[in-house]
Amino acid sequence: MNEVLLRSLTPSVLAILVRRGADFAAAEDAVQDALLEAVRVWPADPPRDAKGWLVTVAWRKFLDATRADTARRRREGLVDEEPAPGPTPAVDDTLQLYFLCAHPSLTPSSAVALTLRAVGGLTTRQIAQAYLVPEATMAQRISRAKRTVSGVRFDQPGNVATVLRVLYLVFNEGYSGDVDLAAEAIRLTRQLSAAIDHPEVAGLLALMLLHHARRAARTAPDGSLVPLAEQDRGRWDTAAIAEGVEILQAALARDRLGEFQAQAAIAALHADAPTAGETDWVQIVEWYDELVRLTDSPVVRLNRAVAVGEADGPRAGLAELAKLDDSSPSSSSGGYPIPRHTAVAAYLHERDGDLATAARLYAEAAQKAPNLAERDHLTRQAARLNARRRR
Repeated sequence: MNEVLLRSLTPSVLAILVRRGADFAAAEDAVQDALLEAVRVWPADPPRDAKGWLVTVAWRKFLDATRADTARRRREGLVDEEPAPGPTPAVDDTLQLYFLCAHPSLTPSSAVALTLRAVGGLTTRQIAQAYLVPEATMAQRISRAKRTVSGVRFDQPGNVATVLRVLYLVFNEGYSGDVDLAAEAIRLTRQLSAAIDHPEVAGLLALMLLHHARRAARTAPDGSLVPLAEQDRGRWDTAAIAEGVEILQAALARDRLGEFQAQAAIAALHADAPTAGETDWVQIVEWYDELVRLTDSPVVRLNRAVAVGEADGPRAGLAELAKLDDSSPSSSSGGYPIPRHTAVAAYLHERDGDLATAARLYAEAAQKAPNLAERDHLTRQAARLNARRRR
């Protein structure tokens, strides 16, 4: 069973059902039922036209559910519109579906969550981790979003800002999470950039390319994470970096700064440094100042504290971190990504020479890590410092 194929076909099948008159919630249920049927049937009897098979089965599932609903009489006329057997035109509906999910009847946060679940294929747990909220809270949010758009005609596509937010979160999950969606997010952002002349679309594409260029160096052969400062920069994709920088420079020249352009500028400064020791941390702090102004995000303030620690010394970074402890939400209330805040404190204490405190904080951060790779990395950091202390 080719799970990658099923995942790639899902958005197009869902879009076809919506265009044929199915409300979003019912269409998603029908597509999920068709996917389950494919898992059961395809190993023994694979179809010649996978997309056409899924469209046909999903449409029949939708019609079966519709007949059982109170709206049966109104929708029975749709039976005559069942797609004919045979190949389905190869049209990529994914980006269109992103816009449809960003419907004006939804709040931006609900639209993002619904799109990640229905189109991006992320689990509710993965989306909850991206939003820094409990899984149960996210499940309720997605359910409310489905109820809101149930029965709504999707003739008012959502705005670009919401679609950019979705693409950004999909890329992040693919870049650092369990699901490989980073390349798909880049592909869709390229499509959007070609269709819309918008500096923040260009900024997001540049940001994705600059981060993706480092992907091959992010993990060791045993699968463990390699911090940015320790990565083999010879393994970075120089062509992707050059393209990202060129796109970013053109966007910045338009003097309409947004958060994705500012983030891309920080990524470009990292990519431009021949070695970690030659990184221009002073400029990076200045860009984080712009990001704070644009977003006032606790996560941005946390990253700025790290940059200050690199530019002005670890004690300056710890002083910035102390300000966040006093005035910003805690990790438990959703202000900072777990275990990022604790890990930052550990790193700055290590640079300041307090190995005992750093080792303890790394161990605490490891206990809160959202995935195995991050947990292993933080545990290794704690073990490394404990070994140094014993020598």
